[in-house]
Amino acid sequence: MPATAQILPFPTRKPQIPSENDAMGRLRQAMTALDRALDGQRSAVLAWQAALATLHGSVTGLGGSLRDYQGSLADLRARTEALRAHSVRLEAWADAALVSAASR
Repeated sequence: MPATAQILPFPTRKPQIPSENDAMGRLRQAMTALDRALDGQRSAVLAWQAALATLHGSVTGLGGSLRDYQGSLADLRARTEALRAHSVRLEAWADAALVSAASR
């Protein structure tokens, strides 16, 4: 089969050498973009530090609350043990009273 397609080459461009003004303009744009990025990063770091300070305060408050709760539980344990001891004494008294009443 004979070739019927014609291949068209892409047009070639001459390499352009940027002028000094173009290079300086691009450098200025890059530096401006870098300054904006650094400002954004500074803001993000400040927000992160503020969040860490808030977290520190929350954790400190939580630690205090847990210590208070632990103290309350210790008090409750002491009161519960005292009530148990009292109930054991009352039970022993009641058992003795029943034995005494039965022996009469």
